[in-house]
Amino acid sequence: MLYNLEERTAVFGENIIEFCKIIEQNVITRPLINQVFRSATSIGANYMEANSASSRKDFQNKIFICKKEAQETKHWLRMLSKIVLKENEQLHVLWQEAQELTMIFQKITSSLRKNNV
Repeated sequence: MLYNLEERTAVFGENIIEFCKIIEQNVITRPLINQVFRSATSIGANYMEANSASSRKDFQNKIFICKKEAQETKHWLRMLSKIVLKENEQLHVLWQEAQELTMIFQKITSSLRKNNV
């Protein structure tokens, strides 16, 4: 289990890339692959931006975007699960990681809001 969130989000993006490479592309899977690729890899990019935020508000906004992208990734993985049957176990592991990232970023945003009051 990775506790360094920067590394964890990067590894998640890399794992999504590897997963996308093994999916057979066709008219149905191509847009789904593109969507999951974009949302999953942007989690780490937005986390990097959050770590370089110019203000607390900027940090909070970037972390919220991380959470939204993780949630969106779960959606696209669910859509792919209806098409990709051979790699279903791997897909489930990726969905679970997206869920854990969603919960981590939710906790961070909740803590930031709580401390803002």
